Amino acid sequence: MKTNKLKGSRTQRLSWHQAFLQAIRLELSEYGDDLEFKYEYQLTTDPLRIDVLIIKKPKRLTVEKNIARIFRAVNIFEYKSPEDSLSIKDFFKVCAYAYLYAANDPETDLSDITINFIGSRYPRTLIKYLTGTRGYKIEKPYPGIYFVSGSFIPIQIIVSKKLPETENLWLKSLTNDLKIRNLNAILEKGKQRKGQMPLGAYFDVIFRANNKVSMEVLTMYAPTLEEMLTEAGVLPKLEARWEARRKAEERQYFLELINQSLSLEELKQRLVVESPNN
Repeated sequence: MKTNKLKGSRTQRLSWHQAFLQAIRLELSEYGDDLEFKYEYQLTTDPLRIDVLIIKKPKRLTVEKNIARIFRAVNIFEYKSPEDSLSIKDFFKVCAYAYLYAANDPETDLSDITINFIGSRYPRTLIKYLTGTRGYKIEKPYPGIYFVSGSFIPIQIIVSKKLPETENLWLKSLTNDLKIRNLNAILEKGKQRKGQMPLGAYFDVIFRANNKVSMEVLTMYAPTLEEMLTEAGVLPKLEARWEARRKAEERQYFLELINQSLSLEELKQRLVVESPNN
């Protein structure tokens, strides 16, 4: 029970939603100023906000990207972090967002809106509800992307783990179980895009959520990675985290030696020769 509580508090400190905004902007970056992104768009004076709202400024623009083929003029996104899952209640809530948006914006009709859910996990319970109780049909036109037909508003569900890395590297990599090769790939892409778009929140979450892998890659990349992370404002946070981890490991190792009832000379020798950070 204690472990879960700690895990939950760590999760709350990670800015997954801000990182998701940067990831989806990167996925659709080739459309430049033709797409407008609004973060935590506020629907009412009360704290009721859409995670990400994507508005096509030329309404007739066709976005040739697998995650955006469904797009209309106004596109509502509900994002779930890797530790969270999409529920039936989330479905109700986001449908309400769509109706509220149409009600509050005199220039937008309900037919101009799409609803987009995205998360790491396949939402089995929700899919069962949509196909069973609602009688909707689910199609899978592309890997990791499910179209929901039967509703007046076009709906799609995106399972980021199932997206192709070749087309959706940024969204697919927004996870807490990243492999070294995937981290190498986004670092290379990030280096190519240096200065084009803010990446601080994205890399901050990636490195903190994948601490072990990030430490290994940091050793491999050295100066290039250090420069990139410093520019993104991530490196100082990582260094502090790793220093705390190093001290914790040394303390644990010292306690283990103490418990072995070694002589002072033996203890001294073991600490010099076998310290975990030597």
